Amino acid sequence: MLDLLITHATLPDGRTDMSVAVQDGRIAEVAQGLQAPARETLDAEGQLLTPPFCDPHFHMDATLSYGLPRVNQSGTLLEGIALWGELKPLLTEEALVERALVYGDWAVAKGLLAIRSHVDTSDPSLRPVRAMLEAKKRMAPYIDLQLVAFPQDGVLRSPGGLDNLRRALDLGVDVVGGIPHFERTMADGAASVKLLCELAAERGLPVDMHCDESDDPLSRHIETLAFETQRLGLQGRVNGSHLTSMHSMDNYYVSKLIPLIAEAGVSAVANPLINITLQGRHDTYPKRRGMTRVPELMAAGVTVAFGHDCVMDPWYSLGSGDMLEVAHMGLHVAQMTSQAGMRQCFEAVTTNAARVMGLAGYGIEAGSDASFVLLQARDPVEAIRLRASRLKVWRKGKLLAQTAPASARLNLPGRGDSIAFRSDRQPAAAANKGAPK
Repeated sequence: MLDLLITHATLPDGRTDMSVAVQDGRIAEVAQGLQAPARETLDAEGQLLTPPFCDPHFHMDATLSYGLPRVNQSGTLLEGIALWGELKPLLTEEALVERALVYGDWAVAKGLLAIRSHVDTSDPSLRPVRAMLEAKKRMAPYIDLQLVAFPQDGVLRSPGGLDNLRRALDLGVDVVGGIPHFERTMADGAASVKLLCELAAERGLPVDMHCDESDDPLSRHIETLAFETQRLGLQGRVNGSHLTSMHSMDNYYVSKLIPLIAEAGVSAVANPLINITLQGRHDTYPKRRGMTRVPELMAAGVTVAFGHDCVMDPWYSLGSGDMLEVAHMGLHVAQMTSQAGMRQCFEAVTTNAARVMGLAGYGIEAGSDASFVLLQARDPVEAIRLRASRLKVWRKGKLLAQTAPASARLNLPGRGDSIAFRSDRQPAAAANKGAPK
């Protein structure tokens, strides 16, 4: 007997009336109209069943610290970095762990079950590292938390930066990070990329660097990152995060750069909510959007994902852990409003994000983990449009969270009795394929 049988589900690839059979925490079968005895059967009623949301770029050590020790009055990247420097001496491991666990609860409720978090290694105490390792252990039953050793103050720029990062890796941090554009010179930035990639190759670890988070078109460390990836045989293990300077580069140089990134097998993570607010701050008008060239990278075959980056921290006062909000902003900033483009934005917070993180057992197919989210939407585009309610969230066959369908009751003059209203319900004509708008 099956543990769980979900029927009449719509899958992100457009298949409808699908059944998903679950046994011992894994997907046993995915088929149309499957009938089998099960301890629990759920009729999805045509709603969208998707793999969990994944956030491939976050800062868990800073999350929910908004207002400590003061508010970022300018809302700028540099004041945020300075503010984090003021906060670090005041941090305790207990408070760091508690905020991370609270955010983990937010994430599960939103169907976000995998997070890659950059953790600051600049302080010799490695307090944030120890706290996030503890949070990772405590979240393990419900969230896959990957940690990146992130030298926020520059691995070469800050005293003991490289030694601190090595010690963080020795403690069990999963990924080598960097921030080459924050080193003192372009030459130091390039040297840091070379040094950190060699360290990753030596230890057999992935690489994920904050790279060219700048409006400066001459910030070109992604070129060095692609070169070192090929030189050291790190293809498929390296990610460049942000890459915002690419939005300011001239087209001729980018026509050379993007093929180099694709050839090296380097993935990219854009952070739409944060890139659109922190970049372009020195512009009057015209004003640059700041986010990297998402459609162009995707068209070249580069795996591109979207990250949340920040939630209520020194850099960003908003956010709720909702990756559909991230996809919604990415869609608008990148002007990806074609039918294919909108679905690519959904993939940027699901399958592409999982690919960047190297997640095993991800997806809705036989043999994969029975981890998925039932959304109050009929397809990925509607899910983004509505920031759809997460009706149910499962991890390895276990129900972790559920939310009642979003609805309202209207009492409208001239319309008779009160009307039950759900935003995912449309008039019959509008639901027909090809119906006029």
